[in-house]
Amino acid sequence: MKFGIIRERKNPPDRRVVLTPDACKKMLAKFPEAEIMVEPSPIRVYTDEEYREHGLNVTQEMEYCDVLIGVKEVPVEYLIPNKKYFFFSHTIKKQSYNRNLLRAVLEKNIELYDHEVITGVKGQRLVAFGRYAGIVGAYNGLRTYGLKLGLFQLPKAEILADQQALISELRKVKLPNIKIILTGRGRVGNGAKEMLDAMDIKKVGVADFLNKTFQEPVYCQIDASEYNKRKDGVRGNKSNFFTHPEEYRSNFFRFAKVSDLYIAGHFYGDMAPYLFTREDAKSPDFKIKVVADISCDIDGPVATTIRPSTIADPIYGYDPLTETEVDYKNPHAIAVMAVDNLPCELPRDASIGFGEAFVKYVIPAFFNGDEDGVLERARMTKNGKLTKRYSYLQDYVDGLGVVNSE
Repeated sequence: MKFGIIRERKNPPDRRVVLTPDACKKMLAKFPEAEIMVEPSPIRVYTDEEYREHGLNVTQEMEYCDVLIGVKEVPVEYLIPNKKYFFFSHTIKKQSYNRNLLRAVLEKNIELYDHEVITGVKGQRLVAFGRYAGIVGAYNGLRTYGLKLGLFQLPKAEILADQQALISELRKVKLPNIKIILTGRGRVGNGAKEMLDAMDIKKVGVADFLNKTFQEPVYCQIDASEYNKRKDGVRGNKSNFFTHPEEYRSNFFRFAKVSDLYIAGHFYGDMAPYLFTREDAKSPDFKIKVVADISCDIDGPVATTIRPSTIADPIYGYDPLTETEVDYKNPHAIAVMAVDNLPCELPRDASIGFGEAFVKYVIPAFFNGDEDGVLERARMTKNGKLTKRYSYLQDYVDGLGVVNSE
């Protein structure tokens, strides 16, 4: 079976790759019947020469491959009919801007496998860039805090080599006695936690965070069961919240009253309550001055996130009284960092982690008859039609029903 690593063509450019040269080498050692072809790319974080040094064939001839593997959406005009494709399609939530892409996939008889829905038997995601979003998001949040308060200046993450370089810069910084609240204990939240721990910032529990004053910077990591509570007053738990989010209301404001910096690394699902609203942000008790919204749901659970920001221009200000965007250095503004493609700032590290998971969990399915159903669950289209699991997208393809602008 021939696998092709395709060139990323979406703008802004994405330098990440699913299979690094080392991942390719490990894959071929484990599955000698496989063949890998690499499409030349002037932007990929691993150069064409690095692939050649590992004995890989760098060629334009992707039409000879059976499976084509990329990161971001493939422009419609570059889709090769009758192939199997892996990439983030950004269609599973009926995103309006990619409807034509899914239509083209169907018209060209392509089997589409979306990285976002590559899952294990229990529904857990097997490949993701979330950890690296958390790593960069925490760095950017701390950088934003320094700029907002005029305390220190950190270089942009995109110009630094890897996670260790980010940590090295952070360790040069002396933070005042601030309180940092971090939501989420998944890949994203724990990626952010890595960076706070690397700075030797003290981690404290909920009760101490809410009630005590410290002579050093501290952080508190919380999950859904700690920033939501049941509307009926009955004690809830995280699993119950994810099953019945509509039965909960936010209990986050108690953290907003004592926090200086908020790092949002949680997962937000349909029907879940907002963490804080625009009205909450207007309150004189609302203390947060910097929000690093890694999750980046627009007009969603973090009310200050009114648009995504970019790697080139990562920070904007939100005036809670007027509910409008302003200069983030405005004394009334809450500084917002809401870059929606954070792993792109750490392309080499992100590619290594993703590639290791892809070779471990996805590639074997091509050679063991998909015994664990990994491919079956991730296959969105086949024979020019949506598969049963993704048939809910039919009205979206047909141009009917509600579409998501995000």
